[in-house]
Amino acid sequence: MSRLTEDLEFMEMAYSLAEKARGRTSPNPCVGAVVVKAGRIVGWGYHQEAGQPHAEIVALERAGLRSRGATLYLTLEPCVHWGRTPPCVDRLLTAGLSRVVVSSYDPNPQVNKKGVARLHRAGIKVETGLLGHLNLKLNEAYIKYIASRIPFVTLKAALSLDGKMAAASGDSRWISGPESRYFAQNLRAEHDAILVGINTILKDDPELTLRLEETAGKKWHRAVLDTYLQLPTEARLLKKSAGGRVIIFTGKESPEGRAARLRQKGAEIIRVPAAGGKLDLRAVLKELGRREIASVLVEGGAGVLTSFIQQRLADKVYFFLAPRFIGGEKSPTPFEGRGMETVAGSLELKKLRHFSLRNDIIVEGYF
Repeated sequence: MSRLTEDLEFMEMAYSLAEKARGRTSPNPCVGAVVVKAGRIVGWGYHQEAGQPHAEIVALERAGLRSRGATLYLTLEPCVHWGRTPPCVDRLLTAGLSRVVVSSYDPNPQVNKKGVARLHRAGIKVETGLLGHLNLKLNEAYIKYIASRIPFVTLKAALSLDGKMAAASGDSRWISGPESRYFAQNLRAEHDAILVGINTILKDDPELTLRLEETAGKKWHRAVLDTYLQLPTEARLLKKSAGGRVIIFTGKESPEGRAARLRQKGAEIIRVPAAGGKLDLRAVLKELGRREIASVLVEGGAGVLTSFIQQRLADKVYFFLAPRFIGGEKSPTPFEGRGMETVAGSLELKKLRHFSLRNDIIVEGYF
């Protein structure tokens, strides 16, 4: 087996480990590590959640003395600063490694290229860039958040083939099939927060929960855009205490009495600027970022989705296309308002991917 083939194989294993923690490490990245000596794996690990040991530390502890003279395969550059855990690069320097293969530099300004430089100065052979494109996908939310402190925004909607999110009556259960709804639950689990508008709460009274057994113990937040504080104190999402807090964004003029009653129910009330009955979404995202919420799944409704698209605040979209025709001029679509003046000036999704789940087609794309 050639050196390159071996490197690819072990780095792919490191990424497989990193994937295990998808949705659980925020605001930290997902990272995997493999220690190899004489062609055999002697240590492995991944970062399980913020505050827990980083991937390379877990792998080196498992390898023990066998790390001397070994190669470490690491999906992301080792940190050089104190955070919730000590600098990982210090542990690497005492492990006796002969070589370190790093897939990607850490975009965190506190770390970027500094970890690799420390290893070089210590005389350890370091190679970078192998399968770096995998990190761009795996840690896309972290990459945006660590640079801007603004969460990565994903839009999600179930649509009929004629682009409708619901019938004119408002009924939308269920446009997509059970397999798509299961996939949507996994999408929720990969994000730090779910965001909806008040009309979705008033119409459907959703719990906005994670219902998969494998997501037990995950912390997440449920955010509601509610300019005038119309959220009923008996709403179902206020009765579910599991996970993170309910965050209600409202205008600065909404009644303080209602805010106090919602706080008594455990909700956090955040006042942001509003104009024309609509909240300042940039201010909303900044407030989420201040709370170390690195990724947000926006589930609608139509007005909320339209605002994110119009204001160019969305990074990614998932559309679930079901083999149905709903029709109706008043049936909502994910992009309403005035729309674009010309086709040439329309928004075009990039890096498209699509796949089928039974009868539905899932379209993934980036703005």
